Amino acid sequence: MTIELSRRGFCMGTALIGLQAVSSSAFARTEDGTVKLGLVAPMSGPNARYGAFSLRGAQMAAKEINGAGGIGGRKINVLAGDSQGTPVEGVSATRRLIDQDQVDFIIGDVSSSVTLAMQPVVEDAGVLLLNAASSNPKITYKAGVGGFKWTYRNYPTDENRALIVLQYAAEKKGFTKYAVLSVDSDYGRAAIEFTKKYLPRFKSQILTEDYYKEGEVDFRSVLSKIRDSGAQAIIMYGNADSTPIVGRQMMEVGIAGKIPLIGNAEFNTEKTIKAAPKALEGAIEAAAWLPAYEPEKSKAFVDKFTAEFREAPNNHAYVHWETTHLLAKAIEQAQSIDREKVRTALSKIHYASAVGEVTFDDHNQARLPMILLEIENGKPAIKGAYSAEIDYPK
Repeated sequence: MTIELSRRGFCMGTALIGLQAVSSSAFARTEDGTVKLGLVAPMSGPNARYGAFSLRGAQMAAKEINGAGGIGGRKINVLAGDSQGTPVEGVSATRRLIDQDQVDFIIGDVSSSVTLAMQPVVEDAGVLLLNAASSNPKITYKAGVGGFKWTYRNYPTDENRALIVLQYAAEKKGFTKYAVLSVDSDYGRAAIEFTKKYLPRFKSQILTEDYYKEGEVDFRSVLSKIRDSGAQAIIMYGNADSTPIVGRQMMEVGIAGKIPLIGNAEFNTEKTIKAAPKALEGAIEAAAWLPAYEPEKSKAFVDKFTAEFREAPNNHAYVHWETTHLLAKAIEQAQSIDREKVRTALSKIHYASAVGEVTFDDHNQARLPMILLEIENGKPAIKGAYSAEIDYPK
């Protein structure tokens, strides 16, 4: 079931239940051996925790697939390459996986800058790269009809997020007038540029626009300006450390509970809400996935991951688990591990993920829902899984 919210196709995706069964009977067994899956992620360095969760997610999916008989009898072998979170090391890891390990396919990286550097490498080698966690829109601006035919992404972009948040705010809340208070970084400024791109679609406008430096602690003058501007909501894309401070100062200037926050700055965490519950009430945020998401497939993943690794999964674990299953389904439908056949199958796939159906557009970007959260009565309430079509640069 889908719920149409506008002629632009903003819809609520039904969460589809059950792990993906990989059939062996449909697979043309013209080759022997395993499916070698390379995983490029930061296994060392400051982002090593992200890499560890990514690897666990992919390995758990491979274990499930192999335990069910593999893909046409073939077992998946996950081979990790350490990007260290840098483009140079990411390229080196990608080349080693291709040249030395002779992998069939690659999933990676969590860092957008690393993934962007990997794209020409896999393109030259003709190896399919299926990204599971990078959010920079340029990755798929440049993919498919944009040029890099071997790059696919099964993850929402920063542009997807900005559009979905804005569309939900306009169509569900009736907001058309906004103030901006965003972090002064590539991420914070880019999110606002994406928001501006879609303002005309909803006959909306930005009344005030301000950016803060990381570590800044006094927002009172900006919040006072917002109070007097006539804005109905504050668009904020930033870091988690600033949100409690902003929330407390919203209470000081008298706008808490009157002008909600929307965007992405960890509005939904218990710590943030406790810091300024009145200010966080009504805050709207979009996420790729959450452990608290209730459909059966998502709950089964959380329970199994927690039992196996003795800690709850994060987003990186989930997206790499799901993306490994997605790739396995494409291989099954291709009835081969021939890369060209698998690429064609991936372009045509209809895959039932834990958050809704996944298909790919002509830029090889997954059309997949994001989970909308709204803070209600001091707690994050999941409003459903929503998707929207972006406008690619001409």
